[in-house]
Amino acid sequence: MRMTPGRIVGIAVGAIAILGIGVYGPAMLLGPLPAVNVTVAEGADTAPEEGAAPVTLPADGASAMAVLADDGAATTLGVGGDTEPVPIGGAVKLVTVLATLDTLPLPPEGGGPEITIGPADYTDYLRYVAEDTRTLPVLPGEKWTERDVVRAVLLASSNNHADTLVRWAFGGVDPYVEAANAWLAENGFTATRVADATGLSGDNVGTPEELTRLAALVLADPRLAEIYAIPEAPVAAGERDIPDNVARSGEAGVRALARSYTDQAGVTFVYTTTVPGPDDETPYRLVGATTLMPDYETLDAAVSTAVSSSAQSAVPAEIITAGTPYASVEAAWGDRAELIASVSRTDASWGNSVAGASVTVEPFTTASAGSEVGRISIATGNGDVASPLELTRAIRDPGPIWRLANPAAIIGAFIADQQG
Repeated sequence: MRMTPGRIVGIAVGAIAILGIGVYGPAMLLGPLPAVNVTVAEGADTAPEEGAAPVTLPADGASAMAVLADDGAATTLGVGGDTEPVPIGGAVKLVTVLATLDTLPLPPEGGGPEITIGPADYTDYLRYVAEDTRTLPVLPGEKWTERDVVRAVLLASSNNHADTLVRWAFGGVDPYVEAANAWLAENGFTATRVADATGLSGDNVGTPEELTRLAALVLADPRLAEIYAIPEAPVAAGERDIPDNVARSGEAGVRALARSYTDQAGVTFVYTTTVPGPDDETPYRLVGATTLMPDYETLDAAVSTAVSSSAQSAVPAEIITAGTPYASVEAAWGDRAELIASVSRTDASWGNSVAGASVTVEPFTTASAGSEVGRISIATGNGDVASPLELTRAIRDPGPIWRLANPAAIIGAFIADQQG
């Protein structure tokens, strides 16, 4: 039977239609689904409003407080008063010791090499006695270990021993000043500059914030930290009996690291203390510094307020609350769920040091209820605090009818998948 042209066209169209349906159906049913849309909850990317009050520092003078991290770095909790470089008095002796030990460190044990007291050292001693500044007696020809000289600089704030240390290590005060300022620059101290080894010159300047960083470096050195603990124990055999002149009585729990008075810097005080941490076994170690204080009465009040407010600011606050929705997701086919924190997290808020939050969600198409698909993270003064985010409801496959009725979504997901 001869087929007419119309019959031939009809058969061809039918074949194409059957073939198209055979390809279209599997493509739509087996193709990838578009990823869900994520909406961050309002306010989820800002810092929590609740928390302890900030650390209280005096408006007069210049002060700073910092908390030590596990790696020994100092994170500033607050600054008060003058923020520009100011005279720092005897606190410069922290630089004297740190810059010296950077090239001539104390041995793990023992007193280290001997330093012979020469004529210049004895002349310095007599001059500083005449000027009525802090000294420790020496005689020409005496031999002091490096550790005893360092102890005299730190604990007794001895000016003649500061000069002796740098004369032994650098060949003189002038070469020391050049080397110490280079050391400061290499270690990121942009405000601190030294003019001598003693702190008597008003040209020794810095900020309390950088003084807390210097204090952190001192405490990170086991041998130096040991020196500050020595006054609480008997003097070891073979060591000189060095008076603890920097200590300040009446400050329970506060260990002085440097204390001095000069006409230019007023009373300068660098110290360390601890406040209760998240648990009884792990307190927070703090370092504080203040300068330009007019007298010790003002200093004592400022330190007392700084320490007590730090303890209050360290009270653990709930930063992330389990069950709180931080984002929501919605699929193109209408399924919707919230993303909630799966665990609560607490941390010392340190007042204003709680920074912004970030919400991250990994792209996905379907997931069961309770699946962890994202993360909420909040930066605090003690590091990041985070919790997984989980789905409150399942995001299910929409089924064949939706797939067949929404080719554009399936094709778009396929193209995105190929490009990704």
